[in-house]
Amino acid sequence: MLHQVLNHVDDYLQIGREYDCSDLHLATAYPPAWRRYGQLAPIWNDHEPLSAADTERLARAFLTDKEWSRMMEHGDVDFAYQSPTGRYRASVVKQRLGIDMTFRIINDKIRTINEIGLPLEHILPLTRYQNGLILVTGSVGSGKSTTLAALVDFINQDREDHILTLEDPIEYVFESKGCHVNQREVHKHTESFARALRGALREDPDVIMVGEMRDLETIQLALTAAETGHLVLGTLHTGNAPRTLDRVLDVFPTDQREQIRIMVSESLRGIISQQLVPRADGHGRVVALELLVNSPAVSNCIREGKTFMLPGVMQTGKNVGMITMDESLRQLYAKNIITREEALFRCDDKNQMLAYFKS
Repeated sequence: MLHQVLNHVDDYLQIGREYDCSDLHLATAYPPAWRRYGQLAPIWNDHEPLSAADTERLARAFLTDKEWSRMMEHGDVDFAYQSPTGRYRASVVKQRLGIDMTFRIINDKIRTINEIGLPLEHILPLTRYQNGLILVTGSVGSGKSTTLAALVDFINQDREDHILTLEDPIEYVFESKGCHVNQREVHKHTESFARALRGALREDPDVIMVGEMRDLETIQLALTAAETGHLVLGTLHTGNAPRTLDRVLDVFPTDQREQIRIMVSESLRGIISQQLVPRADGHGRVVALELLVNSPAVSNCIREGKTFMLPGVMQTGKNVGMITMDESLRQLYAKNIITREEALFRCDDKNQMLAYFKS
């Protein structure tokens, strides 16, 4: 039985980086754990669970006084943490048994659109609009931040504009290349996404990245910015393009929906929905990607509130790169990159996928 608790969270984070993990968990009454290739497991099988005293000591050692008092007052604190080994998105919460700490490991290097596996020839036109809305969607841990960073970094090199990012917390750090890049962190530099977005319109940006569009006011301001000559990139926790549009529209009061449908149908440029699927060979994960590009047929579906018709429209829009999540999963399965079980587990239409397997 291993009793040794390491001295500092940095020691655990270094191990997490060495073994290519996406997340690290230091929780009361549970052994130190990591998430590798989507699977959560203890780092050492014979390690005793951390005690409340262990997690408190580890938390106190790396939180600033301000972060500690905020956590004690509100019960949780989220922020970007910089250690000698790199940057992390840290979340520290109080729970029934003690303190829990979770760290998302942020890659030092911003990956390119090609490295992620996005279809450059279809993504590129989206980034060259002077205005409009591009949404990157997916569940927690599906690589949205990595994709968003790749898009922003491409624009940074491709254009000569002012890019403003609003994040909670700042994950990837952008050096100004062709563009002038400003990064603002919610809670550190501004109190909320909505407030930062209201201020953003006075800062003369050309491109605005909104880390998370989580409420009515933020979505409304993002749409207004997209309409008034800014290219807005944002994320939502939704699984596919139709659900994303439903989520955006459902946030608004019923009497505003028709007006909002028209706004979205005109300002939307595209929706990238993604999942990270474990590879069949056990070496890492691969991105399964749904891409919706706003064509006249798509715009018509949104305006008339017929989002249920979008999968059919996407089937006929392959020439502009449109692909549904299920089609993407089928392609990965056909190339033996993912297993049949994963394709079936992650698809939207199980019956159709089963019929495909039988054909």
